[in-house]
Amino acid sequence: MSIKNHGHEYEYEPQYGLPERLPRDEHILWQVSPDVAALAKEAFHIRKLALYFAVLLVARAAPAVTQGDGFMAVALSLKWLAPLAVIALASVWALAWMTARTTVYTLTSKRLVMRLGIVLTVTFNLPMKKIIGADLRKQARGFGDISVALGAEEHIAWVHLWPSVRPWHLARPQPTVRCVANAQVLAEQLSEVWSIQTGVAATPASVLPLADKNANASAHLQASTA
Repeated sequence: MSIKNHGHEYEYEPQYGLPERLPRDEHILWQVSPDVAALAKEAFHIRKLALYFAVLLVARAAPAVTQGDGFMAVALSLKWLAPLAVIALASVWALAWMTARTTVYTLTSKRLVMRLGIVLTVTFNLPMKKIIGADLRKQARGFGDISVALGAEEHIAWVHLWPSVRPWHLARPQPTVRCVANAQVLAEQLSEVWSIQTGVAATPASVLPLADKNANASAHLQASTA
């Protein structure tokens, strides 16, 4: 089973999140989409953008405040910047919401499937035997990212995956299940499926055959798969 990219938008899904029905010997273990708030924070950096605009607003209003001008003078000094800040933040939140709504990650008993795209929908089919490594990056409140590394002969363009891709890995993009709840549990299930499909046992030194960046673990999936 090779990695497939169903590169056209489709309006009808025979199974939710999947471009075609699964074979009878394959079943869905979990389906999940990114959390909007976590995605806005981690992938779209909305908090940093809000801080940036806050600094600009303070700097713009400071002269009127220090001169003792009244409320109307301060408000007038912000009449262009404040609406721009609101529009920018609302636009980023809307983009995060649309991304979360149209993204579906599916783990089956044989593969990881990623349905991505707001306007043009693409689906990436990642068989377990094509995955040679993975990382779990934990976030607050049980959310996290699960990144998978593919074999050298497999390559998916970074731009085709974004934002469902590991940050700063441009040369060898890693498909990533971004900002999902119960990331630890989902990663454990991915680990179990990978072990079953490859016949390689999980590394006993860690909970997962994945590198947990928060725990500084270094265990990886073995590349010696059949």
